[in-house]
Amino acid sequence: MIISEKLIEPIVNSYKSEGKKIVLVGGCFDVLHDGHIQFLLKSEQKGDALILLLESDENIKKLKGKNRPHNKFDIRAKELEKLGFIDLIVKLSPNTSDTYYYNLTKLIRPDIIALTKNDPLTDKKKEQAKISGGIVLEVMERDERFSSTKIIKGK
Repeated sequence: MIISEKLIEPIVNSYKSEGKKIVLVGGCFDVLHDGHIQFLLKSEQKGDALILLLESDENIKKLKGKNRPHNKFDIRAKELEKLGFIDLIVKLSPNTSDTYYYNLTKLIRPDIIALTKNDPLTDKKKEQAKISGGIVLEVMERDERFSSTKIIKGK
């Protein structure tokens, strides 16, 4: 299910009341590749409900450059939804900040924030986990063979 962040609270409350373990992941997922799929599968296996925070087109442009995203939000979200094992795909605001991510994480209260080994945002994700009562869990090594940027550049 693809939703806006404004609709997440009652869904998360329902998961919590059912005793579901929530796993939270996030990213751009601009060009979906096997590295992404393996990461998402391994993350999903760690809990009962997988929530993916999907960056806006505007934010990807800020993060990756003026020629990105390669695929617009609707295409990225629909491709991720087709995988069939992501419970919620949340469209993030184009106006993000550390405070924004912290507040969203506090709202979701994930049991696990899943990431790849050597994620450059590990420290921030550990802080988010601490304030939301969860843990950070490295679910796999980053596989350098897979990179949306490399795929787009034809490398």
